[in-house]
Formats: sequence, structure tokens, C-alpha cells
Amino acid sequence: MTHSHEFKKLGFIGLGAMGKPMLSHLANKLPEESRIWVYDVVEQMVDDACAEFPGRVLKAKSAKDVAQQVVSLDAIVRKWQLTTCQDTVVSMVPEGAHVRSVYLDPQNGVCSTDISNKLLIDCSTIDTATSLAVKDHVAAEFPSASFYDSPVSGGVVGAIKGTIAFFLGCAESDPNLERLTYLMGLMGGQVIPCGGPSLGLAAKLSNNYLSGIIAIACSEAFDMGMRSGLDPRTLAKVYAAGTAQNTICDKFCPVPHVYPEAPSSGGWKQGFKVQLMRKDFGLAVDMAKRVGSRNVLGDVGLQTYDGAANDPRCRDLDSRVVYRYLGGQEDWQPKSNGA
Repeated sequence: MTHSHEFKKLGFIGLGAMGKPMLSHLANKLPEESRIWVYDVVEQMVDDACAEFPGRVLKAKSAKDVAQQVVSLDAIVRKWQLTTCQDTVVSMVPEGAHVRSVYLDPQNGVCSTDISNKLLIDCSTIDTATSLAVKDHVAAEFPSASFYDSPVSGGVVGAIKGTIAFFLGCAESDPNLERLTYLMGLMGGQVIPCGGPSLGLAAKLSNNYLSGIIAIACSEAFDMGMRSGLDPRTLAKVYAAGTAQNTICDKFCPVPHVYPEAPSSGGWKQGFKVQLMRKDFGLAVDMAKRVGSRNVLGDVGLQTYDGAANDPRCRDLDSRVVYRYLGGQEDWQPKSNGA
């Protein structure tokens, strides 16, 4: 009998800043006989991944091709048996429109071929309505297949280190949970079942709303302290020791050269792009309005990220570049060293 944690054939769609390192972890950690079929709209990304893992990562022509390739030899037998061992496709793309295209495109989407018995895991951060639409389509057309939302948190640095957290849209009683947790554990750290379909996304949007607000608050707090004459490294120690302690200050400090591994210390060139934060923040504000939550910081936060995302000094950089957008001092280090 095939062990429930074996992944002889796996599909992976989306090789962007997050998807590529996630794929690399799978290629390095799955059993030697495993094969991963990959697809991205940027063909060069696929070619690079195949070159990095020759014979292990294989090129697919489309999302549909990924689904067609990911069929184990015992799939016909499994089609008639109740089992937790299913062929699996993972997707990680930027927006809801891309998710719809990946799964629902009538010519080249995953659902344009037979996906019976497949596990479909979407790690994208999108609106809950799109995710539910895809799930409902899968459930209606392929009852034996299962679709899960499983957005991630931890940024590009976390994806590279393999420490990202997964917010999984399923209940703890779900029969696929053990298999899902095992697979995600190869790519990251904590896996948190959030209760049911789309609730992983609801959790992620709530998280990114809070993260975005904290980044703005951190930038403002550092700025006022530095303008008052404090060294930002001292401020970081104060925040870490006091009630203001938070992960943004600790590991993603918006002020350059306070935390060496923070995106800001590398010119904000690696990290969670400010445009994506603006997208997620907007989705969170929309969700808040839809469920009747009174978010007094929502509109001003969205306005701030909208401005930063459209500022040529900030665009395409890590979202903590909001520190630059708000006028924070970047060249503090030489002055501190010379003091």
C-alpha cells in the first residue's frame, strides 16, 4: 500500500519570489524518486528551475499540463477506493485573477482536465470570494477532488529559510490534514488549520492588515525617536524590552542597518513588495467592510500603501519601504559612527 506521505508526482504552479524558494525546498526534501512538474507564465523561470534540479523538476506547458502530468500509476485503482493518498498540485500566484486563470481557464486551466482524486492547494493571498468560487467549481465538477486555501506568512526571507507559516483553510478533523501538514512542513514551519474553506485567507488578510499597520507605526515611531536624537539601535532595544515589542521591529526593521537581515538593510530589494502589501491591505479593508468590522486605521493605512506603491522611490521594493515614503532618515549610520 502506498504511504499517505509519499509524493511521487507533484505539481507546482507559480515561481515568483515566494514560489521559487518553496519549490526548491520541495525539490531538496522530497524522496529521491519524486518528480515535480512546474509551470509559470514566465518560461525562463521554469527553465531555470529545471536546470537547477535536472531530472527532478520537469517542465509543463500549462496549468492543465501540470494536472495531466501529476497522475500516479495507481491513480485508476485509487479512483475507486477511499484513500488519503492523492496526486497533489500546489499554486502560488499573485492575485485572484491569476488563480481563476490557473484553475478555471476553459482551455488551459487545471480544471479543464480530469482532476478526480487530486489535492489542490492554493497558497496565494487573494480575496475569499475567488477562492470559494474555485472550491465550489471543483466540488461540483470533481467531487472526489479537494481544494484548499493555504496562504503563507513570513515573507521572501522566510520562504528562503523555510520558516514561513501556512494558514490552512480546513478543519482539524479534515481527513487530508496530516498529508497537507506534512507537505507544507517541507516548505515552512508552522501549519495552522483555520477551520474551513476560505478561513485561511480570512486569517491571512487579518494578519497582513495588522502587519501593515505595525510597519507604518514602527516607521513613525523610529522616525520621531531618531529626530529627537536617539540611535535607532537603542530604540530597537527599547521596543524589544517594552510593550511595543513586535516582529516587524525585531526581524523586518524598516530602518536600514538596525537588523542586518532585514530587507531594509539591503536597500529593500528583497522582501514583500509594497504593491503586494497594498493589494492585501485593500483586500483586508474590503473584508472588514463586508463583515461589518469598524477599522478606524483602514482607510489611512490603505492611502499610505497606495501612495508608496505608486512612488517611484518605493515601487517594487519591500513593503517596509514605507519608512522611506514617510520621510525616515536612511543615512543615519555614518553620523552615529562619527558621533
